[in-house]
Amino acid sequence: MRCLSLLALFLISFTANADVVVIKTPHGGIQPQVVVDGQGTLHLLYFKGTPGGGNLMYAKRAPGKADFSEPIQVNSQAGSAVATGTIRGGHLALGKNGRAHVAWNGSMKAEPKNPIAGHPMMFARLADDGRSFEPQCNLMTQSAILDGGGSLAADAQGNVFVAWHALGKELVKGEHNRKVWVARSSDEGKTFTAEQPAWNAETGACGCCGMRGFSDRKGNAFFLYRAASEKINRGMYVLKSTDLGKSFQGQQLDNWKIGTCPMSSEAFAEGPSGVYAAWDNDGEMFFSSINSPLSKVDSVMRVPGATGNRKHPALAFNKNGEMIIVWAEGTGWMRGGTLAWQVYDKNMQPAESGRRAGAIPVWGLPAVIAEPDGRFTILH
Repeated sequence: MRCLSLLALFLISFTANADVVVIKTPHGGIQPQVVVDGQGTLHLLYFKGTPGGGNLMYAKRAPGKADFSEPIQVNSQAGSAVATGTIRGGHLALGKNGRAHVAWNGSMKAEPKNPIAGHPMMFARLADDGRSFEPQCNLMTQSAILDGGGSLAADAQGNVFVAWHALGKELVKGEHNRKVWVARSSDEGKTFTAEQPAWNAETGACGCCGMRGFSDRKGNAFFLYRAASEKINRGMYVLKSTDLGKSFQGQQLDNWKIGTCPMSSEAFAEGPSGVYAAWDNDGEMFFSSINSPLSKVDSVMRVPGATGNRKHPALAFNKNGEMIIVWAEGTGWMRGGTLAWQVYDKNMQPAESGRRAGAIPVWGLPAVIAEPDGRFTILH
């Protein structure tokens, strides 16, 4: 198989701290999503093409190697993925035996269509041969008017959870009527249940904000989303399921009184003390550990410094218990920006930080993983 040379095709640069490496997404791709499996293989998803109707590409990098495999197109219908708005792109999760699962907001032309109204919520999984993805499918059958981005989580037992926020099929308008919906699979994404509301709290959902899903080592499923009650209460919420997605507990992490959609996105990572979440609020970056039960969420911490334009976090822990949070600064509609990051030591004290002006392209966002040797690799 022909490979992509990381040294030849990527821009590689080291920060003053040699434990952080920054590389470009291959082939001029944007919106990278990365996961490292138990064997140290890096799995990469990225968007390529016209923002309103392009393709999602998947590649892998073996442990200790500098090259990625030749990319595989995820969406079976060309042009059925979107990058516009930054938060509507593809999300990647690894399930049983390291199988890749991908969920994304469908483009205007995407098939199958939502049978009620609006764009479809698409899903595809890596085929058994590992060389292609099975045909894409739409998971929305009871909900409609997809807007902000959906997400997914997968565990080692073969469970896959895809979530998004939307109206019910009655199409009662208003962000306060939007709910988080979850479709569940217990057979590695072969089949899914019809979606159901994740919980009954009337929080609403911020229309053009994204979501983020995660499954921890214990098989618990998590989702983050921004609410929209009374039009101005747009707090960040975390949902957690301990029963394979049959039910979720919810907890508010903060509040943000704003009458417009801030186009937020979120991040998860699991460290030595459990699961952490990161998100933006009013132009700054925050994070917190997510304890169990959710009623005992730890104190929310703000990332040092103040720029007032931080968005789109990514999060990772290395083998030493150090954490890195990465984000974009100054991005907006049709506008790229600066890549920035902050490392925390194992005692959660701020350590090294860095910035790279102009590194985030239009509709771009960063991703980060911890390498088996403890280094952090940021993709942008």
